[in-house]
Amino acid sequence: MSTKIAGTMGYLAPEYAMKGRLTEKADIFAFGVVMLEIVAGRPNTDNSFEEGKIYLFEWLWSLYEKAQALEILDPNLNEFNKVEAFRVICVALLCTQGSPHQRPPMSKVVAMLTGEAEVAEVAMKPSYINEWLLRGGNQSYSGFYSSDFTTNTESKHLTQSATITGAGHG
Repeated sequence: MSTKIAGTMGYLAPEYAMKGRLTEKADIFAFGVVMLEIVAGRPNTDNSFEEGKIYLFEWLWSLYEKAQALEILDPNLNEFNKVEAFRVICVALLCTQGSPHQRPPMSKVVAMLTGEAEVAEVAMKPSYINEWLLRGGNQSYSGFYSSDFTTNTESKHLTQSATITGAGHG
């Protein structure tokens, strides 16, 4: 048993990083980060990128709000199923919600990824991203957490397209 927080910043759930509360939902947060790193083909923080792309979640949310989430995908991907790629992105966004109560259980994550369950609507931009951006982005987004959220007005349209099946590649 440890009395201090241990882990890698950027993968720590906000409630654990800020308040030391460790639950199975903290693992779901970290899983969402890793999923997004896999589809983007890069780490969640990379200072070699231009401003606005350094932090993967900041960049993704800016794209997601403009209905351009697929632009986050690894540019080395030659062929991919757009619907499946968008599904993974949406599941990663669900897994990295600011509140542990808004994150799905791992059984639901697996069901969404395999297509056995519909991807739930991603309606909330986590406040840790907004707070981090307001402070100039000079600290890890994991360092911010509160229960207030900003509604993503375009997410319903994007999430609905992730539930479509049978789409082609490209």
